[in-house]
Amino acid sequence: MSYHSTLDDSAFDTNTFYRRTLHVLSDAQVPFLVGGSHAFLHYTGIARDTKDLDLFVRYEDLQGALGALGQAGYRTERTFTHWLAKAFQGDDFVDLVFSSGNGVARIDDGWFDHSVESQVLGMPVRLAPAEELVWQKAFLMERERFDGGDVMHLLLRCGRSLDWDRLLARFGDNWRLLFTYLTLFGFVYPGVRGPIPDDVYQALLERARQPEPAQPDPPLCRGTLVSRTQYLVDIGRWAFRDARIQPHGAMTPEETVYWTWAIDHVK
Repeated sequence: MSYHSTLDDSAFDTNTFYRRTLHVLSDAQVPFLVGGSHAFLHYTGIARDTKDLDLFVRYEDLQGALGALGQAGYRTERTFTHWLAKAFQGDDFVDLVFSSGNGVARIDDGWFDHSVESQVLGMPVRLAPAEELVWQKAFLMERERFDGGDVMHLLLRCGRSLDWDRLLARFGDNWRLLFTYLTLFGFVYPGVRGPIPDDVYQALLERARQPEPAQPDPPLCRGTLVSRTQYLVDIGRWAFRDARIQPHGAMTPEETVYWTWAIDHVK
């Protein structure tokens, strides 16, 4: 469903557009968290230019968010049914994120329970937790985008205060991916002690020493969880099972087909 703007697009600069969006959702009592560059700045002190505003909402609150923004004159769309909607005003837009592109990092109550208070553009907001940002960013390993540097900086700046039990629970069966980043941390920052608890690393190291259980034929490929382009050959030509698809993942076969089609058609 789309709602079409009745406002003069030239009347608002980008920051005004963002502030108005925050006001609209707050006034409509739609729960949301701010992520993206604003949360990254809060946790790491690293500032970067951004082309949009990332707002995290639970799926059950998405329709309320789209309705409130549509009534306020925004044009909205459900860009991808499994993780993303957008709201537009002229050339400006905000992302309404309710999961991740691979279907793994779904926005749930835990994001809100562990969010932190801050200010964005002079407005009081709550930011996505650092643990969830690490979890979400760890899966971005595309040829054109790799968020490993962001993960390294989050671990460096926040590692001592992270809830590691909760972070491990978020990764769950994908714990090897977290272990990969903890090992990479030792390469990026040789000799830096403190951000990565020794007991966490040693526990994962011991788990990694254990043989993987035998897989039924055809075997599973988790590569699609970190890149939607680079492992298509595995699930296509080589007949591996796609870890994104139920019951292994959260996506339907139709969602993965559209997500793949969108590589060349939706920007």
